Formats: sequence, structure tokens, C-alpha cells
Amino acid sequence: MNDMSSSPSLTTTPADQLLVPITVAYGDGIGPEIMTASLRVLMAAGAAIAPEVIDIGEQVYLAGNSAGISTDAWDSLRRTKVFYKAPITTPQGGGYKSLNVTVRKSLGLYANVRPCVSYAPFIQTKHPQMDLVIVRENEEDLYAGIEHRQTDDVYQCLKLVSRPGCEKINRYAFEYARAYGRQKVTCFTKDNIMKLTDGLFHKVFDEVAADYADIETDHWIIDIGAAKLADTPEQFDVLVMPNLYGDVLSDVAAQIAGSVGLAPSANIGEHGAMFEAIHGSAPRRAGQDSANPSGLLLAGVMMLVHIGQPKVAERVHNAWLKTIEDGVHTDDIFVAGVSKEKVGTAAFADAVIARLGQKPTQLSAVHYAATTGQSFAIPTASPRTPAVKDLVGIDIFVHATGAVEDLAAQLQQAIGGSYDLAMITNRGVKVWPNGLPETFCTDHWRCRFLAQPDKQFNKAMIVELLRNLTQLGVDFVKTEQLYTFDGEPGFSLGQGQ
Repeated sequence: MNDMSSSPSLTTTPADQLLVPITVAYGDGIGPEIMTASLRVLMAAGAAIAPEVIDIGEQVYLAGNSAGISTDAWDSLRRTKVFYKAPITTPQGGGYKSLNVTVRKSLGLYANVRPCVSYAPFIQTKHPQMDLVIVRENEEDLYAGIEHRQTDDVYQCLKLVSRPGCEKINRYAFEYARAYGRQKVTCFTKDNIMKLTDGLFHKVFDEVAADYADIETDHWIIDIGAAKLADTPEQFDVLVMPNLYGDVLSDVAAQIAGSVGLAPSANIGEHGAMFEAIHGSAPRRAGQDSANPSGLLLAGVMMLVHIGQPKVAERVHNAWLKTIEDGVHTDDIFVAGVSKEKVGTAAFADAVIARLGQKPTQLSAVHYAATTGQSFAIPTASPRTPAVKDLVGIDIFVHATGAVEDLAAQLQQAIGGSYDLAMITNRGVKVWPNGLPETFCTDHWRCRFLAQPDKQFNKAMIVELLRNLTQLGVDFVKTEQLYTFDGEPGFSLGQGQ
């Protein structure tokens, strides 16, 4: 029923309701415009919040703070534990680190939750039945940002995956599915290639799934899974995946649903939460009153559910759906013949406010139960008994040019114990012994030394080996000790080994 008389005034918060402190950052580029619009809508709907405004982003970076955030801002975040953040601009060059990644990891916000929903026929999409949620691990994987240049030719980025990180994110995905009435959780990995790191993620997914017999599960290799997601996203419900895959595919999913500009994001952990749009600060559109505030506004809806104000969240979300349904659209989603009125940022907020109290009639109205989002504790990792860990060898990475046979002969001169040079690889491919002449090689070699059968290997042997290599003039740039855990190798074979 379309009853405009039910629209509220701009101050609907009950006088006796306690205000929840939240930390707010207006951000850079279009950030101030869309945050102003979003907060106006939330307050008009009766959100019981008390914003504390902090400065972060470009100006803080340029003032000499390479992290983009001050001590005072951290104090506010740690006090309120709720961060409502507009997009920011990270200056190019200069070694500036991503503030988003810094906040997520520093506060332990390990679960990145990104709903991707289509709103056909009012917003163009090839997938009118799409309604899925991507739950992305937020703290580790390649986003650990540990990179090194090791030789003239070769750079490395370390992919770190932990069992506690895998357990927390997989369990969060299942708990989320239960709380929001979702039927299936799907895991995406590339464990046919990265058998240890992605293999661990998949293994822990299967272990956690055993505790949720009421929820359907499946697993896809990331490449074919991504193809299916782009082609038939209605097959999926909740997807859980490591950090990098989740970052890429949540943008893909948001775009094929209709627009990245509509997509919200929540970052959840034991000690706080951050809510933001998934898009950037779009500095070229700043100050034009043309940006779509929907992604940030819907992130505000997620925030309201998180802080225990589901009815206000429902009121905002349904008013937003009614606005979209009525064809009141910003420029990025305006389509002649479908849209009815093109509006700017402020006018779009006005349109949503005018529809507070209404529900859509063609799009599906939302309902947030009083327990939604609060019906499960934020998962933590379970304690585990340490494995029996035995040192069995070492990989030594060497910077060298020339023939691999010459390198192997030099390395073998350094051996002084009950171990052997077992293998040399180049970019992961075995090139000695019995390598193929067609294999292209750089100046970066992994040289694997392993204990002989039934022989012991120890750190004293490593010290001796490295000393001998130094005396021989071998330029080693990195080492990785090789262990077994409960008898299982904790290292991968070389390709072709």
C-alpha cells in the first residue's frame, strides 16, 4: 500500500531511547556528499545513533601520516566499536598503505560481508533472480601485503593462510546463513594448484560444514566457479572464499547484479565492525551532487541491524526499494523508458525520506526480525593440539645467472652432513636433475636440500650449509625450513617433480 501520509518527520528517535555511539568518517571525493545524504536518511528513519566524526584519508596521508589515520581516530574506533565510513583516496606512490586493509586487520574485522542483489526490472541486469551474499576472509591471504624483491628479475608476494583464519570465516558464513534464512553455503578455492594454502581453506570448510547439517554445501574451483557466478548467479546463495578471490568476485557480482554503486559492505570481527560502500571515492565526480549514495546507505542498513535496531533498518531498506521501484534514480542507473526521474545525491536522499514507512509493491520487501544479526556470537577459532613438528630439510633461494648444472655443482660442494641436494626449481618448475632445455629460467632458483633416508636434520646443519655457501660465493636471498607435521610434509613438491 502506497500511503505517503505515513512518512515520518526528520526526528523520529524516541526521546527515551539510548543513542549508540558510532564513529563516522566523511572520507574523500564523493564521500562527504554521500555520507551527508545517508546520515540524513538514517536519522529521519529514527536511527538512535550518536556520530563521532573523525578525519581519515587523503589529507591525513598528505599531512605526513603514512597510515592515513591519527591516534585520536583510533581511540574513537576502539571506544565505539562501530565505524561508518565513506570512501577515501589513497595517494599514489610514496609507500602509502591501504587504510581499509589497515583498519580491518588492526581491529580484527575478519569477515567481509557483501550482499549482491538484482532489482529487475527497475535496474538493468541480465540476472533478475540474483540474490547472493559473498563472505570474504579479510585479514590474510595475499592481502598480508608481504612483498620482496629478491633478484634483478624476481619479486615475491607471500600468501599466508592460517587454520584459525579459515575456521573463523567459514564458521561465520554458516552462522550468517542460518541467521538470515539462507539455504546453501558454497566455497571457492584454487586447491588443485595451491594444495597447502587453498587446500587448508577447503579442508576447514568441510570440517565446519559437518556442524551444519541443515545447510546445503558445495565447493567450486575458483575459475569455473567464477564463470558460473557470471553466467548463472542464481545458483548461489552464500559464498565463502579467501581474501583476494572475494575482493575480485564481489565486485563482479555487484556489477552483474546491476551496479557496483549499489553494493554495501560490512566488516565484522570480535572487537568491532566497519560499514562502507564497496566503491571508491570517485574524485572526478566530487562536488557535483551526482553520486549515488545507495551503497553507503545500504551499508548503514547493515550497521543498524548490527547495533540492534532492525526495525529502523527495515524502514530505511524498504523506503529505498520503493524509491528504486518508483523510478527515482541517480545518473549512474538512469535508463530512459525505465527510470522516471533523474535526481542528484541530495534529492535521492529526499526521495527515500519521503517514502519512509512505505514498502515496495513489485520488488520484495525486506523484514529484519528482532534477532536478525544478533542470533549468533561472532565465531572464534577453536584451540588445537600442536602437531609433532620435525625438521627434514631446507629450501634455499639463490640469485644466480648461468647454467643450472654449474649451480648444482657449486651447491654440492657446500654439503657437509647427512643430507643431499634433492632438487632445483625455477619459478616452481623442476629444472635439476633432469630438467627440460625448453624451460625458461630467470635468475631466481629454489634449491632444496633434504635429509637422507633415516637420517636426522637440524638447525646446526643449516648454519653450516649457509656458511659454506657464503664461502663459495653463492648469493642466497631467502630460506624456508622444511618440516613434517605429524609425519605429513608441510611443503609442496616442485612442478614436474
